[in-house]
Amino acid sequence: MRIGIGLPNQVRDVHAPVLPAWARRAEEAGFAALGTTGRIAYPGVMDTVALAAAAGATTTISLLSQVLVATTWPRTLLAKEAASIDAVSGGRLTLGIGVGIREDDFVVPGHGPRDRGVRMDRDLETYRSIWAGDPVPGSPNPAVPAGGRQVPLLFGGTTPAAYRRMASSSDGYIAGSVPAAMASGAFDAARAAWQAAGRPGQPRLVALNYFALGDPERGRANIADYYAATGEYQDLVVGNVHTDAASLLDSIRRFEALGVDELILGPGTDDLDEVSRLADIVL
Repeated sequence: MRIGIGLPNQVRDVHAPVLPAWARRAEEAGFAALGTTGRIAYPGVMDTVALAAAAGATTTISLLSQVLVATTWPRTLLAKEAASIDAVSGGRLTLGIGVGIREDDFVVPGHGPRDRGVRMDRDLETYRSIWAGDPVPGSPNPAVPAGGRQVPLLFGGTTPAAYRRMASSSDGYIAGSVPAAMASGAFDAARAAWQAAGRPGQPRLVALNYFALGDPERGRANIADYYAATGEYQDLVVGNVHTDAASLLDSIRRFEALGVDELILGPGTDDLDEVSRLADIVL
C-alpha cells in the first residue's frame, strides 16, 4: 500500500506560501502522493491552485484531489483546469471528484446544488471530450494542447449513484476520512459495483485519514472546524485523527488488510515540520 500526505490547503487561514515547500519536502521524504481537500466557502487555498503549486514544486510525486467538488464548476472550465495541471506536472494528476454536500459551495449561477447528480453525468462526457482534444462547443478550437491524455478519475460518495458513476466512468474509489472498519463497507460496495459493471480487474481504492502530531489539540480543532456543518460525520472524522505513532501504524495495518491501494494522511495544521514527523513514523 502506498502512503501519501495531504497538503494543508484546507486548514483555516493557511499560510499559503507553505504549500510549495510542503510539496517539496513531501517528495524528498519519499511520500507516494500529495492530496488536496477543498471547498469554496472556506478560507483556504483552492484545491486546483494547491495542486498546480505542488506540480511546479516537484517532479515525481503523484497528485490527487480528494475530492474536488466538480459540480460547482462549469464543466469545460474544470476539464481544462485539470488537463492543464496534469500537463504541467508531466502526467502526475489523478482527479478525485464528488457532487458535494454543502450548499454554500455552489456559488456559480446555474450551478446550484439542485440536480447536481444529473449534471455530473453530463459533465463527465464533456471532460472526456475536452481531454480527447475535441473542439470546445461553439468554437473551432480545442481547449487543451495536442498530446494530452485522459486524466485518471476517482469518485467519492456513498450513494448508489456515486458507486454507479465510479464503476462506469472512473478508475476507482475514494472513501471518507473514517476508521478502516467503517470504510470497509464502502470499499466492498465499490468492488461490487465494479464487478456489476463488467469492468476487468479491480478498482483503485484510496483511503483517507487525518493526523496531528506536533500540536494534536490545534489539529483536531482545525479539522472539527472544517467539518462543522456535517453533523455526525464531524465526530467520526475528529475522533479518528491520529496523534501518535501507534495509532498511525495500526491504521496502516488495518487498511492494508482491506486491500487498499493508497492511504493519504491529511494534516490538521500547516506546520511544515509535520511532514518530517509523519515520515519518521510511516515511511
